[in-house]
Amino acid sequence: MSSCISREETVPPDSLPVVTEKLTRAFGRFVAVDRVDLTLRAGEIFGFLGPNGAGKSTTIKMLCGILAPSSGNAWVGGFDVAREPERIRRIIGYMSQKFSLYEDLRAEENIEFFGGVQGLDESRLRRRQQWAVETARLGEYRREFARNLPVGVRQRLALVCATLHEPPILFLDEPTSGVDPVSRRDFWDFIHDLSSSGVTTLVSTHYMDEAEHCDRLALMHRGRLVASGTPRELKEMDRRVSVLEIETGDLLGVMNLLSGVPGVRDVTLHGNRVHAVVREAENVRRALLESAGARRIDIGSVLPIASSLEDAFVSLLED
Repeated sequence: MSSCISREETVPPDSLPVVTEKLTRAFGRFVAVDRVDLTLRAGEIFGFLGPNGAGKSTTIKMLCGILAPSSGNAWVGGFDVAREPERIRRIIGYMSQKFSLYEDLRAEENIEFFGGVQGLDESRLRRRQQWAVETARLGEYRREFARNLPVGVRQRLALVCATLHEPPILFLDEPTSGVDPVSRRDFWDFIHDLSSSGVTTLVSTHYMDEAEHCDRLALMHRGRLVASGTPRELKEMDRRVSVLEIETGDLLGVMNLLSGVPGVRDVTLHGNRVHAVVREAENVRRALLESAGARRIDIGSVLPIASSLEDAFVSLLED
């Protein structure tokens, strides 16, 4: 595996669960991950945000020892991802973007299989099996084939299977995709429980409400790290950008007007209001009111509101 890697000998960092230095992965001329620097602290929940194709899954696969880096360095649990992938796999839990269970095995058979793969002895496996059934709330589903389980139950099962061996580091690649809101909340409760016990978790997600659960976030776009920080820091990162909330009886008319106003970055509907991510809010407000008046479009109010993480996400990607 190491024959395709161009890298220098470096000393692994001490006491940090995950560290990357200019981590890069190319597929021919296409650079999927481009010189990414990350540092994860013990026990934190670190979120990966970014559109499809941003490089999130490729980064996670390198950190899990599944893909070799093209260049750069990375350590997980103090082990080099390029030279010690087998040692890394013993100390991590990994839940892939796709369904990560054996569909032709029953729920309890999946638990037993993964416990065996993870090297649990018989006594510990029995204890962890009981824990898994209770934690994933399998109950009536214990003897059900994995392919027949409801999506939320499948994902809970996949998560407990990934953590049977009590790994100190956990990688979750879009684990709640397609899961109902109640199951997503339960899923995150479990992640927070793991974090409180010292488990470090890196999780990729498209859901902005889930990103708010993270201690810190990294925003990736086209393989590069665009920004990182706490959710609050990301929302405050671009102070040139504001959000205006417009009350109107003609939502479509106002959205069309805004598309032609200089300084408008993004326009979305929020219930019976229009939200506009803008630069130079006062100039945008005046231009909107003038255009609306000329076209006899009634506007009740145009008020600044606090930026959301989604607003920050759109703004940072466009810079």
